[in-house]
Amino acid sequence: MSETKGYSATQILLHWAVVVLVAAQYIFKSAISSAWDAIREGRAYDFDPLILAHVVGGGLILTFVVWRLVLRLRRGVPATPANEPAVLATLAHVAHWAFYAVLAALSVTGVLAWFGGVAAAAQAHNLLKVVLLALIAAHVLAVPFHAVVLKNDVMRRMIRPEA
Repeated sequence: MSETKGYSATQILLHWAVVVLVAAQYIFKSAISSAWDAIREGRAYDFDPLILAHVVGGGLILTFVVWRLVLRLRRGVPATPANEPAVLATLAHVAHWAFYAVLAALSVTGVLAWFGGVAAAAQAHNLLKVVLLALIAAHVLAVPFHAVVLKNDVMRRMIRPEA
């Protein structure tokens, strides 16, 4: 994998598209959760477009994650800031790969639960939601840490494409 000075416009767009889709998945999850409970209890449920939106959103997230991985492997990513301690650089690297794995696993477990009725997949899906929230919290908290403590431009790299 090569290193570049910054992210491409496509990498940035995909990052923020996934952010919006993941937020929507959490905000509008009650419809699919209620339908899942009804299915597990043998009750009927009414069609709700938010159920379809959740399923489609999960599919889009998986598509965008795979696309981002392909771009990452082909194009590379910016180098770690020079002033970042080695242990934090390692944690950041692990966290980024964990994002890819958890987002993909959420999509797969969601499909297995919803379309296959696999209860264990639904349980894994619920556990992975918590793991993803922890990753998001660490990722978001890293922004002010980089800006205030390390005084580097990590956030700007995900806003402004490489020239």
